[in-house]
Amino acid sequence: MYYVGVDLGATNVRAVVGDETAAVLGSASRGTPRGPNGIAVTEAVLEVVRRACTDAGIAPNEATAAGIGSIGPLDLAEGVVQGPANLPDTVERIPLVGPVGRLLDTDEVYLHNDTIAGVIGERFHSERNPDDMVYLTISSGIGAGVAVDGNVLSGWDGNAGEVGHMTVDPHGFRTCGCGLDGHWEGYCSGNNIPKYARELYEEDPIETSLPIEDPDFSAVDVFEAAGEDTFADHVIDQVAHWNAMGIANVIHAYAPIVVSVGGAVALNNPDRVLDPIREKLPEMVFINVPEVRLTDLGDDVVVKGALASALTAGTGDRSRVENAP
Repeated sequence: MYYVGVDLGATNVRAVVGDETAAVLGSASRGTPRGPNGIAVTEAVLEVVRRACTDAGIAPNEATAAGIGSIGPLDLAEGVVQGPANLPDTVERIPLVGPVGRLLDTDEVYLHNDTIAGVIGERFHSERNPDDMVYLTISSGIGAGVAVDGNVLSGWDGNAGEVGHMTVDPHGFRTCGCGLDGHWEGYCSGNNIPKYARELYEEDPIETSLPIEDPDFSAVDVFEAAGEDTFADHVIDQVAHWNAMGIANVIHAYAPIVVSVGGAVALNNPDRVLDPIREKLPEMVFINVPEVRLTDLGDDVVVKGALASALTAGTGDRSRVENAP
């Protein structure tokens, strides 16, 4: 039997085909279209699914089920993404469940927020299959997948875990991509770190080698200058403060044993992202401080979680596979 996993991010679209053991047999990826509309994104998803099936040597209709981990917000009833924060405003609605189901000729298509797919992947592929954990992504956006007492929390509409839109700064110094002020994502996501750096520089201009005025100025520039540029170090320290505050709020809400962190910002800069968080958390957390670690699954955490969802009828419960006849 064959299963499909899809990761729809704001930057890239990926798909894998796996067997009943979750071994990946084929894969494909491409950049996420910036428009002209949501249908273009749907077509990109279908393209990578077809290519992954070709790479695995199967026809799409040979797949039994599919899992999709996607940027949000989701409308689970319609099986679509509705108004994603990190794509242009012209990309209002991205149909997913219906088109993927028609391509694969199956009704078993399970749609999740990408971080919920991430926590499914973390639990499914972990030796311990932890009951209480958080998967946090720090990438183009920020979000979390949460498991409490062995239950992955999705919310009635699939949008549980949008912690990047927690208000961490009541003064609203930064406006988030969603249009609201003071959100965690507005300070610490890969898309927003350079914008935050510009605002910090305008507030207190100091000598720096960072290309602040360059339209291509990015978070990569900030992290590459760290340790040699005082202003870059200041930006990273401020980002660490907001990250620690956001994670402390998540810890107080869900009491996880482990916080596993992924996403491009964390994966590419683990020491400068995670070490300051670990240092700051004991001063911010009232209850037990969990282990904060980098995901072992790297860039594959969401797509492997989506594949695990397809194998387990959307639950991520590994016992469904282990106990299958």
